[in-house]
Amino acid sequence: MIPRILIVSDVSDTRSKGLAARLERRGAVVATVPLAAIAFDTGSPSGLSIPGFDGALPDAVLVRSIAAGSFEAVTRRLGVLHAFGKLSIPVWNSAQAIERCVDKSMTTFLLKNSGLPTPPTFAVEGLAMAEAVARRELPFTPLVLKPLFGAQGRGIRLIETLSDLPAEDEVNGVYYLQHYVPRPGPPFRDFRVFVCAGEVLAMMSRRGDDWITNVNRGALPEQVSGQVSGHGETELAALARAAAAAISADFAGVDIVPAADGKLLVLEVNSMPAWSGLQSVVAVNIADAIADALLKFLADRPADHPEAAAARPYRLTAPANS
Repeated sequence: MIPRILIVSDVSDTRSKGLAARLERRGAVVATVPLAAIAFDTGSPSGLSIPGFDGALPDAVLVRSIAAGSFEAVTRRLGVLHAFGKLSIPVWNSAQAIERCVDKSMTTFLLKNSGLPTPPTFAVEGLAMAEAVARRELPFTPLVLKPLFGAQGRGIRLIETLSDLPAEDEVNGVYYLQHYVPRPGPPFRDFRVFVCAGEVLAMMSRRGDDWITNVNRGALPEQVSGQVSGHGETELAALARAAAAAISADFAGVDIVPAADGKLLVLEVNSMPAWSGLQSVVAVNIADAIADALLKFLADRPADHPEAAAARPYRLTAPANS
């Protein structure tokens, strides 16, 4: 049977196009549709209406990106992903995994409760509670304030005194405060490890003059080979696999930082990771590897598995990628 794959992406970028091309090259029928265009529709046999699918459902959904929007809009879009799961359609990554990663406080909670090393972290509401945390912690360490929802290093600031804490309206009333991890530098270094289907596809180190070592802030991606800052690929891979499993992510970018004492700490898990910087320093083609892993997952399901046996009585037309 020809697999029918829905790629969810709000922009037609090189990564979503690359995923579509590689899946099609392997014989899949692929459509790229933004979540905002998929409707709940009780007149549809499945309860969902997907542009170009003529009442049909995909065999799998691959989430590349979700557009920002109002609380109501984002809630509805995640609801669509939950609905696919309810219909026994595999979703990479699931709505639950995405929700866990988008909310940094839940990511940290799950990492900690899985026994994984992560910096001491506090997520509180209101300036008074944030000041209480700062008064208690600042005598011993600076704090890093991060947006609860955010990526690529945007909005991060160092808190060294109470006066560094922003007003509530600057952080929507929520303060996510994490112990600053001291490390040698400059240059400063951390690691991004890409995990897919429980295996490490690739990893890189990021080196920058700033302690915030995101590539989009000027950090340079570098290949990881053998030992880097005293840490081997096997050690990094094991920690990244465990972090992705803690979130229940089918694929993820795991950010790991080496502390000054040599200990590795997991900072974040990204359920919709970019990989341009990573791809520039590794030999494996990441889009190829994701396509192979998803199609293998579909092929390996037992014939009597509920997902594999789910009825697809409605014909799929060949939708144009959008």
